[in-house]
Amino acid sequence: MKTTLKGAVIGYGFISSKGHIPAYLKRAENDGDVEIIAVADICEGRRVAAKKALPLARIYSNYEDLLKAEGANLDFVDISTPPCDHAQIAHAAFERGLHVLCEKPLTTSIEDAKAMLEHAKRAKRVLFPCHNYKHAPVVKAIRAIIESGKIGKVRSLTLNTFRNTHAKGVTEWNTHWRREKKISGGGIAMDHGSHTFYLTFEWLGSYPTAVTAKMANLEPQKYDTEDGFSAVLTFPTGVAHAHLTWTAGVRKVIYTVQGERGAITVDDDDLQLAVMESTDGPDVAQGAIKWKVEKQSIESDWMDASHVGWFNSMFDQFKLAIKQDDFVGKEAKEAYLCVQLIMSAYRSAEEGCREVTLSTQTPV
Repeated sequence: MKTTLKGAVIGYGFISSKGHIPAYLKRAENDGDVEIIAVADICEGRRVAAKKALPLARIYSNYEDLLKAEGANLDFVDISTPPCDHAQIAHAAFERGLHVLCEKPLTTSIEDAKAMLEHAKRAKRVLFPCHNYKHAPVVKAIRAIIESGKIGKVRSLTLNTFRNTHAKGVTEWNTHWRREKKISGGGIAMDHGSHTFYLTFEWLGSYPTAVTAKMANLEPQKYDTEDGFSAVLTFPTGVAHAHLTWTAGVRKVIYTVQGERGAITVDDDDLQLAVMESTDGPDVAQGAIKWKVEKQSIESDWMDASHVGWFNSMFDQFKLAIKQDDFVGKEAKEAYLCVQLIMSAYRSAEEGCREVTLSTQTPV
């Protein structure tokens, strides 16, 4: 593998301009192991902005022209367009022998997700999703506590994501595209669901076998996607409750991880660990159990929607996957399972909150 990976970014919206590109530039300056040589965006205003940010990069109005002109000089593409275009761009990249870093959700249909994994395997090129919540410092702390065994086996989870509005795009191009199903594939379940679901996979140490979901849209006269989502996920190892909303009064995440001997509670950067210390008798309700409670604040910058600070850790994993020829690894397979879960949750909600069975198998 080359010491410096040459990449192209396709889609120069909010996440690219505020998250990916600043991280690449800092990484190029500090480590010299990545160089963005080209950017494509269909919007003229965004192409102008990209040129200002990357004066040495070549700018294109569409990904087809970029790949035709630059494909021979590239190692990877970073797909940061709306989800409706992920699949076709990824296929075009694989056909030119390029690795793919792709924003979440991987696709807007299970069929497209399946085809992407299969194509990556055939092309022998890495498909890697931007599952960046795994790289938040406070989430890394949760991982370390679970792995330490302090709270014992994890048995249940609650994951609440509160937003006071949908994530808005850049002003130059369709600011409210996340509320248009033909572009986004769905509402908050499609936008935030992957983050919630891949964390449940990790913390419960298995994959869900069923989902029951309910959704709401408080502005149906304006938008055709949901702004509220609640689901119960059944795992072989426990149960997870997920609640996502774009209609909250505050921007916040609140997670709880319940184990056999203790629990973790996270409120943005604030983490509380409660561990069973001793028992004085059988009557738990009367305070027979004593708890050791530790509190700490782990700066994770949740208020910054670009999550630029988490990108470097994620890119390290992408580089490692390329180095190890891990073309369709754990991350890609979990991205497929996230799409399956989102689409099954939509079906559950449409069918009166019916429980929908999930497969734990992936195409490759």
